[in-house]
Amino acid sequence: MGKRSRQRQKNQTTGRDNRDNAGWGAGYADIVKENKLFEHYYKEQGLVPEGEFEHFMDAMREPLPATIRITGYKSHAKEILHCLKEKYFKDIQDLEIDGQKIEAPQALSWYPDEQAWHTNMSRKIIRKSPLLEKFHQFLVSETESGNISRQEAVSMIPPLLLKIEPHHKILDMCAAPGSKTAQLIEMLHSDMDVPFPEGFVIANDVDNKRCYLLVHQAKRLNSPCIMVVNHDASCIPTLQINSEGKKDILFYDRILCDLRIAVRGVEQLAVGGRMVYSTCSLNPVEDEAVIAALLEKSEGALELADGSADLPGLKWMPGVTSWKLMTKEGQWYSDWSEVPTSRHTQIRPTMFPPKDPEKLASMHLERCMRILPHHQNTGGFFVAVLVKKAPMPWNKRYPKVLPLKHVMNEDIFTSQPNKSHFLCLISVSSLISRPPPNKKMRLFGYKEDPFVFLTEEDPVFTTIQSFYDLSPDFPKLNVLTRTHEGKKRHLYMVSKELRNVLLNNSERLKVINTGVKVWSRNSDGEEFGCAFRLAQEGIYTLQPYIRSRIIAVSVEDIKVLLTQENPFLSKLEDNAHAQAKKLGMGSIVLKYIPNPDNPAEPQCPIQLCGWRGKTSIRAFVPRNERFHYLRMLGVEVFRDKQGVGQKERDGEKEGKEEAEDQVEKDADEEGAAVNEEELDLEMNADENGSSEPKTDSSNQGTSS
Repeated sequence: MGKRSRQRQKNQTTGRDNRDNAGWGAGYADIVKENKLFEHYYKEQGLVPEGEFEHFMDAMREPLPATIRITGYKSHAKEILHCLKEKYFKDIQDLEIDGQKIEAPQALSWYPDEQAWHTNMSRKIIRKSPLLEKFHQFLVSETESGNISRQEAVSMIPPLLLKIEPHHKILDMCAAPGSKTAQLIEMLHSDMDVPFPEGFVIANDVDNKRCYLLVHQAKRLNSPCIMVVNHDASCIPTLQINSEGKKDILFYDRILCDLRIAVRGVEQLAVGGRMVYSTCSLNPVEDEAVIAALLEKSEGALELADGSADLPGLKWMPGVTSWKLMTKEGQWYSDWSEVPTSRHTQIRPTMFPPKDPEKLASMHLERCMRILPHHQNTGGFFVAVLVKKAPMPWNKRYPKVLPLKHVMNEDIFTSQPNKSHFLCLISVSSLISRPPPNKKMRLFGYKEDPFVFLTEEDPVFTTIQSFYDLSPDFPKLNVLTRTHEGKKRHLYMVSKELRNVLLNNSERLKVINTGVKVWSRNSDGEEFGCAFRLAQEGIYTLQPYIRSRIIAVSVEDIKVLLTQENPFLSKLEDNAHAQAKKLGMGSIVLKYIPNPDNPAEPQCPIQLCGWRGKTSIRAFVPRNERFHYLRMLGVEVFRDKQGVGQKERDGEKEGKEEAEDQVEKDADEEGAAVNEEELDLEMNADENGSSEPKTDSSNQGTSS
């Protein structure tokens, strides 16, 4: 759910717990929520409006509300919102527990299209009501399938301020765990009718294991326009691309960054591009001081953008132009001239506001945005939007760059996890007083299967082309596999632009994951005409190019396919039944097209992978996606205390089991284009489906 700010870390003597009794998170032991030095520091800085300081401190001591964001692409997100508002929020509005009226979740007024909500309901309250328990299970299930993200409210702000468009090349420099990355991907895919937006997201994290968590988050959006890489962001390599037959440097249109990596960020930003700098600290030394130092050293190459009109409804305070420094002993310094020589290694000149009034005014630090916890019950946050007007001056002047040095010392007012509310005074002078470092990239500890692009003449396309009747504009060159030798097990697709990046940077990029799976090898498939069956995670990318093996289905057809194991073809409605009878055995697309004249039915397209058997038909859809689609169709799915999936509809298992064991085995092995051995983060359902939606005790769905 997040944290109030960097100052409010979990610790045993001071601060506040950011999750105790909040939403559906687990609680921690009570801790003392007082720190006189902390209060003194912020009173003296004058960051909180007069008369509001006690409210500010009270908010810091309270648990954060649980916040959720509806993810996914536009039409699907609208359906989830409709489900939330009509099915769950209405019931909660009239609910009383122990004589207390339950406060229904509220939309964040500043987040577009009611796609973000917050609630103060605790786990204790949730456990007391079956209605709330169903709501809780809905949130958990939809979170697992990637349709809802638990994300602190203030962390949703930076992607919105980037103003993403589908053609933008985006770098997220410290991306894990991936909530903001997911926002960026969604914005790229604002038009669902375009399977390959021109833009892409490169999501980086320095921690290899956290990269796999990032993969897990990002892959749920099934985008061919995301690449996860593993680098120290302060020396992330400059990439090359092929532009009109010539090698060119890749500059990004949009960049997300934080404190330590701001310099490297602006270096890689394209002229005219936007970079959002954000911290979860309220301390001016980590906030305005860093921005002021960047602006000064950029010599006009950077300017602060005015984001005041970008998020209507968001309450924020303008950036400040004066601040002081304090040591952990309580010693104040208002100017560099007051700092004793003995402290010059810990406290640097650029930690203080610029002394020249004219230069200070030209920086427009008031355009920075500081979100205070008590103004709208959120975490504390600082954000600034920088626009690049020209190349950075040191790129022109210095043939060699000097090492970057960060000075940290316990003698100054510091902030470290599990210590106290003391604030972090990082030497921002070392960040920008000299050019950024020229560190040598080291590829140790890096093991990944290769990314191998297929040629247009690759023999795998022969049967795939004819079996699925691929359209002539299908981009064969965008298809890749993860092996140089042996049979290709899975085929993935990336956008043309990411292919360009991969091909031109294989020796300098540590790529953890890219591409969306579109086909998987089926050992028995050749006897049906094609050795590769369709993969559900890539169906929305691939389907626009498929011209055969498609069955148009109705809402009732989808209900049958998702609640019955192997229904006979005759269980489909007449239209779908007639289409299915014309097709031979093998992989198929089950396609639902919304009817705008019937608003009671889902108003977003649904595409499912399936298998046409001899006399039956089945859907190859992972467990959580089954739950998701059934809810969209008005079928209430929940799990009992034993974790067994049930649904509140009549029905019984129908259909004859067929001898397609190998197909089922292949479906069960659906996975990501990552090394699952590295970290067990994948959520593949098992074949026995202990949590499958069921119509009776024996009817279990098939997972992939």
